[in-house]
Amino acid sequence: MVLTLNLFIFLFGLIAGSFLNCVIYRLEKRRSFLKGRSCCPKCSHQLNWYDLMPVFSYLLLRGKCRYCKKSISFQYPLIELATGFLFLAVFNPEYAVRTFYLLLVTCLLIIIFIYDLKHYIIPDKIIFPAIAIALFYNLFLLLTGDYSLARFLNMIYAGFWPALFFFLIFFLSRGKWLGFGDIKLVFFMGIFLGFPEVLAALFLAVFFGGIIGIGLIIAKIKKIKSEIPFGPFLIIGTYLALFFGQDLVNWYLNLIFL
Repeated sequence: MVLTLNLFIFLFGLIAGSFLNCVIYRLEKRRSFLKGRSCCPKCSHQLNWYDLMPVFSYLLLRGKCRYCKKSISFQYPLIELATGFLFLAVFNPEYAVRTFYLLLVTCLLIIIFIYDLKHYIIPDKIIFPAIAIALFYNLFLLLTGDYSLARFLNMIYAGFWPALFFFLIFFLSRGKWLGFGDIKLVFFMGIFLGFPEVLAALFLAVFFGGIIGIGLIIAKIKKIKSEIPFGPFLIIGTYLALFFGQDLVNWYLNLIFL
């Protein structure tokens, strides 16, 4: 039964990932994702249902369009698989409301991850709904008694103070060190994770961002003054903190007070 349920969630994640690919592509083209049939981005040929099976169509077509034979970006199956595995990771049948919340947030963060990675922009059309959903969820828990007022305020402060700190960096650097979209994402991280998990997420984002940045400079892929999107690292930090945040905080505190 558990295996069947997990398989269903994974397949549902693959389907959701396919939809997210459509959303990302249409955001890039400034087209609505609520209407219109999917088509090949190279030849614009309208795709049939058997061309849109997540992962399987890519494998069956050997990564090429059925109609123009041009290569299909590996982004498509990668996002589908990532969505499937993340859906499995956050799924918990004992907490239906929280699971739905995490699935919805996961979809939005995947869009932000890819869009910022490709275009160095965190779209307001995605980050503002993410913030609104997180605020509504926290308010819902407060009103239902699952959160105390202190816990609710903890989530708000966890978004406000780190976002203010990042705003000061943005202001003092005149936007050279990070973008304003990163500030909005940090605010979301705070109200999504709360204290102290948001601190772990930010530390991990800076750590991995620094390591990757130095690696790209050493490999001569980037220069010291080159722009590197920070949003993907913030999202990686968010998920690491979501799954392992308290353990990381405890490890750090034990290290300090050893």
